Amino acid sequence: MAWIPYVPSDDASGLLAQLYDEYSDERGALDHILWIHSLNPRSMRDHMNLYSHLMRGGSPLTRIQREMIAVSVSAENDCFY
Repeated sequence: MAWIPYVPSDDASGLLAQLYDEYSDERGALDHILWIHSLNPRSMRDHMNLYSHLMRGGSPLTRIQREMIAVSVSAENDCFY
């Protein structure tokens, strides 16, 4: 498993702190995939924009179908989802 350094939320400032707040859930938890972007906050914002477009943007697939694909890919990659 690779370990990628990240900025803890207590040390975040500026745009990174804003994005942590925006992308955290109601408990203040942030998806692990987003932590790796902490050294480059713009990439975090771009990642979320792409994810939002793929999961909620116009598509012939329903939201449920998209979620099923995401779960299947995560399972195939042996990732926690």
